[in-house]
Amino acid sequence: MDVMERLKRAAIVPVVVLDDAKDAVATANAMVAGGVDVMEITFRTAAAPDAIRAVAENCPDMLPGAGTVITLAQCKRAIECGAKFIVSPGFDEEVVKYCVDNGVAVCPGCVTPTEIMAAMKYGLKVVKFFPANVYGGLSAMKALSGPFGGVQFLPTGGVNAKNIGEYLAAPYVFAVGGSWVCPKADIAAGNFERITELCRESKAAI
Repeated sequence: MDVMERLKRAAIVPVVVLDDAKDAVATANAMVAGGVDVMEITFRTAAAPDAIRAVAENCPDMLPGAGTVITLAQCKRAIECGAKFIVSPGFDEEVVKYCVDNGVAVCPGCVTPTEIMAAMKYGLKVVKFFPANVYGGLSAMKALSGPFGGVQFLPTGGVNAKNIGEYLAAPYVFAVGGSWVCPKADIAAGNFERITELCRESKAAI
């Protein structure tokens, strides 16, 4: 099973913000216990590279990726540390080209027809839609799926346990992203059982 197939099967791509890399393995294990076996570790904190490496080396059941990747340097660092997929908030041609050339799954943020067409030029069939609640949510993605029927979206922003079923029922939605299954406060407090429960609840809501 390739990386994109695994993300689609997971249905939820958790956005994980780690302030301390020492929490990475416990967070990953808690999510796996709750039925979620992919995680997007964001470059919003300096701990991201070490966190990705820790998960890649110690959690064989988890597929680690890197999120909030906005520069080519971050992209290369993430891949070196073991990231199996790259997610960006916007479309950066350097990042996309590097990933495509090196066989790394990449999901750039695209919310306009122009950005979607730029991604399609590189053969991409899945793009991130962020922030989904600001840019029109399901109605916007439905409208965009008209001219771009071969493209599916990974909406992030405003997706939660209450509306996940509605999002995933849409044929143009590939999977959903968000941090509600692994709140930063719970990670920092070591509430890993809570994270497992949140993952279970969200999987049940699909």
